[in-house]
Amino acid sequence: MKGVVLYGPPASGKSTTTAALTARDPRFVLLRKLKAGSRRGTEYDFVTSEHLARLRAAGRLLAETHRYGNVYAIDRHQIEQMAHTGRVPIVHMGNIPDVLRLSEAGAWLLVLLWVPRDVCERRSRERGDGDTAGRLSAWDETLLDLQAHDTGLFSLRIRTDQVAPEEAARQITEALPR
Repeated sequence: MKGVVLYGPPASGKSTTTAALTARDPRFVLLRKLKAGSRRGTEYDFVTSEHLARLRAAGRLLAETHRYGNVYAIDRHQIEQMAHTGRVPIVHMGNIPDVLRLSEAGAWLLVLLWVPRDVCERRSRERGDGDTAGRLSAWDETLLDLQAHDTGLFSLRIRTDQVAPEEAARQITEALPR
């Protein structure tokens, strides 16, 4: 098993669940996506578009997402380095085609984290997002993505407005093969 993919709309609890997983077991580590574009966020390694182009040309990008005017990418070498040191990468994903591309590179535990649209909006406003309307558009896109592509893809489905982060982490940990 390569690691854990947390898929869901904005404000569905990907970062909160990741924090609960890393608190439960230090082998779990967030895979910091590469990000070209705005410097907003703390979970990314910021790179230039030219750097991404070099990695793309070398065949190192396992997934690449264009959203919010930015490009987010996953470098194959990051995952290989984590696996080599016994760490379990956690990857946050926002669309199923990227989940499928990542899955082609190896087995992952695929977890759907979900919240209703009104919860997404409330959480976005509470955390001070300046682009809540964009987050809600992404929620709508995620729902359409699920309706178009989800054919039993996810091993776990967790409503984070109904399950505490520690319980979500327990479920994920127990679902991983030993």
